Amino acid sequence: MEQFIHDETNGLDYELVGDYYYPCLKASESPKVGRFGLMYLDYLRNHKKVTYSGLMLSGELNEHIEDIDRQAEDMFSQLVNQMKQTESITEHLKTIDQMEWVRRMNSIRNCAEEIVNHEIIMN
Repeated sequence: MEQFIHDETNGLDYELVGDYYYPCLKASESPKVGRFGLMYLDYLRNHKKVTYSGLMLSGELNEHIEDIDRQAEDMFSQLVNQMKQTESITEHLKTIDQMEWVRRMNSIRNCAEEIVNHEIIMN
């Protein structure tokens, strides 16, 4: 008997262990994503189970989550920059009053994160 065989009907490889052939399965790699990708993955698991299962079974889950994470990060950084310009937050303010600069930047980041969550993650 051969050590390894390939089944054309289902596309799986099998390894001979003792008297039985076992499928050669390996766990898929976890996606390399940031906070928005992880938030989206959690949202899919808990609220969009059909979409999550479909993506997982087709093998497109990691790619989809990485794409959403990239979109969300791009949107977040663009929103933060636009809001900084709109509210005239500059490095000069940072040198004059650091606590005010931190307060205003945190406010901008929180607003941008809420927008990204609403537009991309929970959509």
